Amino acid sequence: MDYEVVVVGAGAAGIAAARRLVEAGRSVILLEASDRVGGRAWTIELAGVPLDLGCGWLHSAERNPLVAVGQATGFTIVRGPTAWQKQWHDLGFKPEDQTAATTAWNALESRMRDNPAASDRASDALPPNGEWNAYCQSLSGYMNGAPLDRLSIADFLAYDNAATHTNWRVQEGYGNLIAASVPDVTLRLSSPVRRIALTDRGVRLDTDRGPIATRSAVITVSTNVLASGAIAFDAAADDHLHAASKLPLGLADKLFFELHGNHGLEPETHLLGNPHSSDTGSYYIRPLGRPVIEAFFGGTGAVTIERSGLLDAFAFAMDELSSLLGNNICSHLRPLAASSWCRTDWIRGSYSHALPGHAGARKTLAKPVRGRLFFAGEATHNSDFSTAHGAWETGIRAAEQLVESG
Repeated sequence: MDYEVVVVGAGAAGIAAARRLVEAGRSVILLEASDRVGGRAWTIELAGVPLDLGCGWLHSAERNPLVAVGQATGFTIVRGPTAWQKQWHDLGFKPEDQTAATTAWNALESRMRDNPAASDRASDALPPNGEWNAYCQSLSGYMNGAPLDRLSIADFLAYDNAATHTNWRVQEGYGNLIAASVPDVTLRLSSPVRRIALTDRGVRLDTDRGPIATRSAVITVSTNVLASGAIAFDAAADDHLHAASKLPLGLADKLFFELHGNHGLEPETHLLGNPHSSDTGSYYIRPLGRPVIEAFFGGTGAVTIERSGLLDAFAFAMDELSSLLGNNICSHLRPLAASSWCRTDWIRGSYSHALPGHAGARKTLAKPVRGRLFFAGEATHNSDFSTAHGAWETGIRAAEQLVESG
């Protein structure tokens, strides 16, 4: 055997699995298809400012294991309330409309809890022609990366029931925290796995850099990659691949603007672009006091800006901002950076949601295959899916399953 364990994917789940396996005394190689570690946690630095193109919030922060991981390695955890869903100076969103929109969302949640549709489709809980339906769709886009008609009610409630709604940040960048957590193992970047096959002695993995023989493997690649057939598996994993197809990645993207000059914008404030559009952007102004605006698009809004291309995406965001702040704001904005998760090789999306009727697919995907293949990643978490800490916890879970299996 080349190694006792191969971990496929060096995102949060793969890194956590490798750490736990090293603690258990196993020899580990960590394979990553791309040229960097972190997966959907990715911090870039421009002009001395760390920007999280992927996950940026330590969700359910009071119980988030990555808070302690970050503190132990010298990262600065920024606690405190966020400006999310607060409209700066009520621009373009009157207080009475904010109240009505929030009431509509709360009513939607209540219907999903108290009288869930037999279809398990979240959009079936919307009132016909409801005034704030587009607003509710925009929230689903930000939360789930998908519109309500593609969302399982049972799956949504599993997350919502477990979440604490306390969100903190990492001063130096969430992606940097994840990347700094790689243990002392053999790490191969730019090493896509093309086939994973069970053998009499364990597992064989065919990679672009040659085959690897191992006793066991932990698979942490995204559901979109699994369902696409990019990695070939034996028939023993057919149920897992089918489950992955029912847990597609939604889409959420960020655009960053640099702010300069006397723009008059206050730090730690927020604007929703257009509360009557499901495609609108959510604009976090000067996060952590930095001279940037973080524009966030989810669901159909993210699909629209990816299809439009970067120039049109930035123009759309600038139009929404100028409609609220006046045309003069354009002279203070410079496009700085953007994500494009749907077009990112070996990821192909943002975070998973269960299709209506398929919340149970998460449990199927989390099952080991013949005591040799162990699956991890945010999509295998029963409640904290769509988060980095959920992915991290599943990596530990998969590693412990492997250790217990002998």
